[in-house]
Amino acid sequence: MTALPHLPKRLIVALSGASGVIYGIRLLETLRQDPAVETHLILTEAARITIAQETTWKVSDVEALAQVVHKPQNVGASIASGSFAALGMVVVPCSIKSLSNIAHSSAGDLLARAADVQLKEGRPLLLVVRETPLHLGHLRLMVQAAEIGAIIMPPVPAFYGHPQTINDLINGTVGRILLRLGIENALYFEWLGLKGKP
Repeated sequence: MTALPHLPKRLIVALSGASGVIYGIRLLETLRQDPAVETHLILTEAARITIAQETTWKVSDVEALAQVVHKPQNVGASIASGSFAALGMVVVPCSIKSLSNIAHSSAGDLLARAADVQLKEGRPLLLVVRETPLHLGHLRLMVQAAEIGAIIMPPVPAFYGHPQTINDLINGTVGRILLRLGIENALYFEWLGLKGKP
């Protein structure tokens, strides 16, 4: 039996139309500094609008952070097949619409199809769901997604690292996303236990 050649470390990153696109942008910025990771980006039409609304970034500059950019309508893209080896996929931020499509195994666009591929191949799929408050329908969708293998990871900040700025909060979440994928980084505060008596 011939050994498989070394496969590239590829990560699929999708930004959907929920508030919080800065999380996805910071993730791409961080991964851009790691030459070992090849990023494949999907930007939904709603994400493009949100980038303009919430940040000073140009869509073209966000796209330039990724090695490969896929159009959301292109369900024939490389990342739509299980034969395309990847570390997994992160949807950050993940809108309720995207969550619903994933939970229902809909493959109507590339984001949902690529996510479904990660699930069927047993690869990590992190959904950074950005919505509040949550009604019962939202919660049921998250349960459905978790039942089929997705990791539900809302951007909930930790305060034991004493964040001082919004950037600290963003970095903490992005660092934990990378950690969950097994990618080393120094963005998050590692809890080492209580120091002294509470």
